[in-house]
Amino acid sequence: MIKIGVIGAGKWGLNHIKAFSELDCELVGVADPVEKTGELAEKYGIVHVKDYRDLLPQVDAVSVAAPTDLHHRIVKDCLMSGKHVIVEKPMTLESKTSEELADTADEKGLVLAVGHLFRFNSAVLRLKDEMKNAGDLDYITMRYIHSTNPPRTDSGTVFNFGIHLLDVLDFVLERSPEKISCKTVSHISKEREDCAFMLADYGDFVASLEMSWLHPLKKRDIWVIGSKEKIYADLLEQTMTKYMIEISRNAIKNTGSAGIGIEKNEPLTDELRHFIECIELKRTPVNNGRIGCRIVRQCEAALRSAKTGAEVAL
Repeated sequence: MIKIGVIGAGKWGLNHIKAFSELDCELVGVADPVEKTGELAEKYGIVHVKDYRDLLPQVDAVSVAAPTDLHHRIVKDCLMSGKHVIVEKPMTLESKTSEELADTADEKGLVLAVGHLFRFNSAVLRLKDEMKNAGDLDYITMRYIHSTNPPRTDSGTVFNFGIHLLDVLDFVLERSPEKISCKTVSHISKEREDCAFMLADYGDFVASLEMSWLHPLKKRDIWVIGSKEKIYADLLEQTMTKYMIEISRNAIKNTGSAGIGIEKNEPLTDELRHFIECIELKRTPVNNGRIGCRIVRQCEAALRSAKTGAEVAL
């Protein structure tokens, strides 16, 4: 049985601890410098250490849910110690350091997975299949919006929210955009963007992405507009509707709409189960480190576009 340690006991670290405690693995302990984490460890019957390096000799694999600016150092230490790693997104805030981690994992023969959670969302998985019948793509629109309280301070909305949207596109389309342009809004702090509006150009169609932590609504949704079908997917509710509308020069043919039955799941649990299985079966995760690097590069391109005002080729 794989022995697991969790590094970081914030909101997402707690979610990882809860999920691992219900999976077929041995949850050994949690590392976090906060003294109160000891109470959490006692609740789950696991050890608590303040320094993550003290946890490494006791485990086979780790889940890193520490602040983003600590990801590179922590993940590198874990990989160099021979531990398999799943790290919350983004891997790091730079493609160079992300690629270094992916290279290290490959050299060591270790599993490196990134918390691209929506790859395990039932609605996203169904969308990937349904898009095959949508015809030629005209455009896609996506939203990842809500009010974050308190506001994030480790990075802006591109690396916190936009990274999910870009990864969903990467997963369902199995291709990367050719060019990215982006505009940002900085309301709370000039150091990071609070809202971003991105256009991903795929050559034959485009995708528009809205991300904000200033919005009163909480939405994670996507519209796919194809020549044969239009598809709406709510990624929070895990629901989907198809609209059978064909538009030509002479007529609009509307044959109605239909809800698509989706069996809801808990994406984090399935993601962590997949991580464990990849270790046991020596498989490459669907959310592996190379994919994580690719999405970080796209986020970098978006921020570069916002800074220069120019479209950035990938």
